Amino acid sequence: MTAAQPVLHNTRPQLIPIDGLSICCWRCDALLRPIAPECAAYSETFVCRRCGVANALQDGIWRSLASEEASKFERFIREYELVRAAESRGSADSEYYLALPFEDMTGKLPEQWKIRAATFRHMERHIIAPLAARRGRPLRILDLGAGNGWLSYRLSLLGHRPVAVDLLTNERDGLGAAMHYAEHLPSMFPRVQASLDQLPFPNEAFDLAIFNASFHYSTRYARTLGEALRCVREDGQVAIADTPWYRHEASGLRMVEEKHAYFKAAYGFASDSLPSEEFLTPQRLDRLASTLRIGWRVLKPFYGIDWALRPLRAKLARRRPPSKFRIFVAEVSA
Repeated sequence: MTAAQPVLHNTRPQLIPIDGLSICCWRCDALLRPIAPECAAYSETFVCRRCGVANALQDGIWRSLASEEASKFERFIREYELVRAAESRGSADSEYYLALPFEDMTGKLPEQWKIRAATFRHMERHIIAPLAARRGRPLRILDLGAGNGWLSYRLSLLGHRPVAVDLLTNERDGLGAAMHYAEHLPSMFPRVQASLDQLPFPNEAFDLAIFNASFHYSTRYARTLGEALRCVREDGQVAIADTPWYRHEASGLRMVEEKHAYFKAAYGFASDSLPSEEFLTPQRLDRLASTLRIGWRVLKPFYGIDWALRPLRAKLARRRPPSKFRIFVAEVSA
């Protein structure tokens, strides 16, 4: 068997490539093969023609995390999954996933999903629909930090072509949970396990990239955003959604201290295995604009009167100012 031949683990199903989009080798970035919606149970190993390393498609998920990256994220993933499980995220019932983000059928985190739903509606109205109208066709969209795939599912229902990317692959809160959507879509959206700093896609492959409540986990904002910008074509957009924003750096730093103290008390660890940047400020956004030569468009969804009154309540109680959620849209120009 030559290095150019794929090693087949089972019979290949009928797969339809997403026009012109290819997955790249996690080691050398060589184009590996056209990417297509993969059935939930399908596995295959492809050997890169250029560098000879194995690229695995396991249970319908591309495993595109470099070995050194996997080691770096091992503790983060373990602790993150422990916390998410303690928060009772996920369900054995498909109806739970199909209802997201508009309803949390477990009743565990209804306020958080209310925010996600408002953000989604705002993006659909002010980002996705106008860009699709301008393109005159469905959009290729990168769902960065996709989690269980709810956003990719909603984008698929709108007729777009999303690709879901996340570090987590478990079947309750990670990419594996997206199997609940397969029977409700004409074709399943591709799922890729990868670092947001090393995306296994060619340059200018997408119309839109959305950081789905995930940008604040970055340890280097400029690199993470730059990688998303690389993957988006001219006149495309990168949106940062549901990342905490503070007017002043000191408020964000106090939030991080409080968060670490809470996790230490509740779970026995501070949840600081990665030096994540955690939040945005006007100054941080300005630095990104200068470094990456982009401009920002800022959208302000309305999350309800209770959310709007949070700053006043915090001031009266002499607490630090709470975070705000805004959508920051970077335009990609020639």
